[in-house]
Amino acid sequence: MEANTISKDPWMDPIIWSRLPRQLLDRVIALLPPPAFFRSRCVCKRWYGLLFTNPFVELYLQLTHRKRHWFLFFKLKSPKNSFIYKNGGISTSSSNTTTNIREGYLFDPYELAWYKLSFPLVPSGFSPTASSGGLICWISEEAGPKSLFLSNPIVSSLTQLPQTLRSRLGPSIGLSVTPTSIDVTVAGDDMISPYSVKNLTYESFHIDGRWLFSLWEINGSLPRLCNFESGRMVHLHGRQYSMSYSPFSVLAYDLFANMWWNIEAPMKKYLRFPSLVDSSGKLLLVAAVNRNKLKVPKSLRIWGLQSCGTSWFEMERMPEQLYDQSATLENGTGFHCVGHGEFIIIMILGSGTALQFDMESKLWQWVPPCPYVQYGGGGDGDLHGFAYEPTLATPVTVLLDPFQSFGVIN
Repeated sequence: MEANTISKDPWMDPIIWSRLPRQLLDRVIALLPPPAFFRSRCVCKRWYGLLFTNPFVELYLQLTHRKRHWFLFFKLKSPKNSFIYKNGGISTSSSNTTTNIREGYLFDPYELAWYKLSFPLVPSGFSPTASSGGLICWISEEAGPKSLFLSNPIVSSLTQLPQTLRSRLGPSIGLSVTPTSIDVTVAGDDMISPYSVKNLTYESFHIDGRWLFSLWEINGSLPRLCNFESGRMVHLHGRQYSMSYSPFSVLAYDLFANMWWNIEAPMKKYLRFPSLVDSSGKLLLVAAVNRNKLKVPKSLRIWGLQSCGTSWFEMERMPEQLYDQSATLENGTGFHCVGHGEFIIIMILGSGTALQFDMESKLWQWVPPCPYVQYGGGGDGDLHGFAYEPTLATPVTVLLDPFQSFGVIN
């Protein structure tokens, strides 16, 4: 009875669906979000093989896609008892230690859903350090000239960049990937001896579809007394931004003018755990504020960089009751922030919990725990995230093939 009922429904008539033109069907499949696309590959051999056919990939690239402002998280451990000399003093290394990462966790802020991604091709001893254009940049953890890989976890691709020129420990990394170009900036943590580093120089790599390229070049000196501690940069409109510590300020670098400058941070004497994030093309600074160093900070605030590029204005403040809850969970361990589109994710270190803020709806809400991570505390690592827009194709990496063919890649 049910079979007869279904067959009479014109919307479910298999005769109609079996006669859909392949071009129309491929167009529908190309517009699916990545999780739905990969589920559809189980339907038949043809759908499974679409990802490896040039006509489908070209169709996918031609279509106008809705931006997916998602996030990709990794469970990273901070090094213990790793002290180095920096700028004349002793400090701890800011780079995360991962040793052997084999999976990441994709978070959809619209549906509050988690997905697991694997990285079987990434060698051991590499850490995720930046993300742009659907690619994740991995950097070697060993001190010395740095090796970098660009990976697309959706299609399990891995492309190596030429090795950097200067020996470094845990430099800050800026990455910008467009459909036709790749720009990478590596700054600071110059190895001046086997036991000492300083933030002295920066180098950059560029390649684009016009076959304009420059292998790694040491472009010059960093601003005096700059102190990169975050290990990463935020790229916006041809500029890379990074936090500088002791005292707090924001370092800006113009890729085209090859120029660095300092931007004074708001309330720099009272900030705790400041982070720079990108929100819909605007640079934001997220930090807890402590007006009296003898008291627990009572607010977490969000500032935006004004169009003049030199001053900030306060945009949002976490509700006091919510902040009290998060401060209790944090218990002085700090937090890590990442922004993408209208969303800001605040990962509370040491707790395995996170808050999400929607800049458009002004909604604060708790993020559901990642079901793929067993969080035991005790220093076993925290989730650190990157802004990530999943994509099925990253053809710009083809531009790197000639360097690998001619043995430029080490």
